[in-house]
Amino acid sequence: MNGFSVLFLGALAAMLLVQIWLGWRHMRHVQSHREHVPPAFRDRIPLADHRKAADYTVASTRLGLIDDVAGALLLVLWTLGGGLELLDRMWRGPGLGSVVTGSAFILSLILVTSALNLPFSIYQTFVIEQRFGFNKTTVRLFIADLLKQALLLVVIGAPLIFAVLWLMQAMGRLWWLYVWALWSGFTLAMVWAYPVLIAPLFNKFSPLKDAHVKDRIQSLLERTGFRSRGIFVMDGSRRSAHGNAYFTGFGKNKRIVFFDTLLETLAAAEIEAVLAHELGHFRRHHVLKRLLMTFGLALAGLYLLAWLMRQAWFYQGLGMSHPSTYAALALFLMAGPVFAFFLQPLHSWSSRRHEFEADAYAAEQADVRAMITALVKLYRENASTLTPDPVYSAFYDSHPPAPVRIAHLEALAS
Repeated sequence: MNGFSVLFLGALAAMLLVQIWLGWRHMRHVQSHREHVPPAFRDRIPLADHRKAADYTVASTRLGLIDDVAGALLLVLWTLGGGLELLDRMWRGPGLGSVVTGSAFILSLILVTSALNLPFSIYQTFVIEQRFGFNKTTVRLFIADLLKQALLLVVIGAPLIFAVLWLMQAMGRLWWLYVWALWSGFTLAMVWAYPVLIAPLFNKFSPLKDAHVKDRIQSLLERTGFRSRGIFVMDGSRRSAHGNAYFTGFGKNKRIVFFDTLLETLAAAEIEAVLAHELGHFRRHHVLKRLLMTFGLALAGLYLLAWLMRQAWFYQGLGMSHPSTYAALALFLMAGPVFAFFLQPLHSWSSRRHEFEADAYAAEQADVRAMITALVKLYRENASTLTPDPVYSAFYDSHPPAPVRIAHLEALAS
């Protein structure tokens, strides 16, 4: 161990303590309000549904805390516990060359880590989601999804990892600029290709058939000057009873997607209002801002990595005795989130601000009252808690708490 080992363990311990403290606060706060529906919702959400949301939130948060503790222990075992060192020696043995060895090292690390995290995903899906009536996923479908994800990792992830490692080795001290250009191009390509190449591997997408809803949506799109490649319904009910809607794609390849469960829950005016909110993200350039922020952080991160990979203490401090480009990349990707964790409140604050702006745009383009009733229905159907702990919410939540958001919309309506 060296000074960086101590710094890393200190940051990891601080992160874990904050996660446990926030989770404990959240569960205690939600449980203490379990028997009382907030005044703004008393005429809209029955007490039984409010209790269900509280119990669902507590169960999910508790599992998340267990996952956090297990993840921290696993990270220590991978690094200071010698796991990465053992994996590195295994792949360096055959003498396959640094780029091939590095690609195999990182791919196997991803697969082993995913396998170790699998029990939490299984428990969330087949115990918690099942208990609260949300799970529609069969064991066969769950396994099929895992196999498809593994195939995508090999077909798409392996060539990308190989290219990144080759650039890191071949492009000299400015390799980080080349890798950043590759990563940025890959990200844009995936955003563009996801709707037509990847998403259909997991779900079926069919054109929206409800003529009344379709007419309202077309009218909204014309008013806002938004163009898309179509309005589609996704068979979300195959896996879950949760409802949602989203935009996907890039440029002229944008698609509007509604979960079939959402269409079963909301009226036409409410669907229009939800869509107007999503359009607000585009019209207020939130998507572009987030993309540029991602590119900027990636550039800064790669520059930092280019410096760290030349420091012997970086490898030694995280349990690896043999410096290499692929070891530096793996260590950075594993240790970086520990230090970046403390920036989470800034990201959450920015996201909530965007949500308020999108709500304001929706109020200009659609019926605000319909937006309010749509959100209330979604809170109820998705068992979203109406009483999150304020500190927990400020740290983690990308959307404003339900009472705050509804009050904001009520103010816009008046």
